[in-house]
Amino acid sequence: MGSRGPVAEPRRLPETAAVLAVRRAVRDWVGAYAPGGDVAVALSGGADSLALTAAAVVEVGAVDALVVDHQLQPGSDVVAADAAAAALTLGCRSARVVAVDVGGDGGMEAAARRARYAALDEARGGLPVLLGHTLDDQAETVLLGLARGSGGRSIQGMAEWAEPWGRPLLGVRRAVTRQLCADVALTPHEDPHNVAPEFTRVRLRTEVLPLLEEVLGGGAAAALARTAEQLREDGAVLDALAGELLHTASDGETLSIETLATAPAALRRRAIRAWLLAGGAKALTGKHLHAVDELVTDWRGQGGVAVGGGRAGSRLVAAREHGRLTLRLRSGR
Repeated sequence: MGSRGPVAEPRRLPETAAVLAVRRAVRDWVGAYAPGGDVAVALSGGADSLALTAAAVVEVGAVDALVVDHQLQPGSDVVAADAAAAALTLGCRSARVVAVDVGGDGGMEAAARRARYAALDEARGGLPVLLGHTLDDQAETVLLGLARGSGGRSIQGMAEWAEPWGRPLLGVRRAVTRQLCADVALTPHEDPHNVAPEFTRVRLRTEVLPLLEEVLGGGAAAALARTAEQLREDGAVLDALAGELLHTASDGETLSIETLATAPAALRRRAIRAWLLAGGAKALTGKHLHAVDELVTDWRGQGGVAVGGGRAGSRLVAAREHGRLTLRLRSGR
């Protein structure tokens, strides 16, 4: 369902501290990643995405609002329609509501996220999509990554730009977006899922992070976000070096054991990970990667490692053969 008009002129925003902070964040992001271009905004109707939309229509040439209705709660269509109307009132060029069906694989949170991102990607019309993730969301993401324990990559958090997804508000606290809504007389939707304790992220938000702030005397969320940013910077350098290693070790399909074995572990594992993913591996875990790495560094005659990504009746297996790493489909389960 789409909506175009009547479109209001961009609302004149009061120059409060909250408004200026969010506008500055959006302006800096646009200048770095989308100078002169139009954007889409993922609008849920909550405070974060409303604040982002209000700032974007002032700072960007044209903004199309995309509202995903997950259809998980009674009246969700009304909430989505209200969000679309708010977008047009704020001055968005268009506002479109996209209804999705959320499956159950991997739990409701994960299924809803997959459905949402797929719908946004299909509806964006080639535009970058701005998401309302804040510094608080970043801190929660880092804590979730720590719990997975899959190394530095799992606690790098979310990037400001990972095409087509843009996150201008990663340096803005959630309290600031709520204050902007109050300053501009916007009434955000309060999603009951955001306070439901059965969701891990909600408990991090309402129990763990407040306790960390109390115990550490404040600044915990900001410190977690800074850590994620530093790890992303380091990770980008390591990924580039690992790419060079992968190029050197590869003959197009297989990898030289000798070349990999003489490389630093951090680069070798990154190169192997990139090779596995390029070869069709799915849902790679630290356990998978460690087992494949042992084919290089701790060879004891062990068999191949199934890494996921096979088709019906087959497995995708990494193996050591004649001094090279191979990745092939093998029949059976």
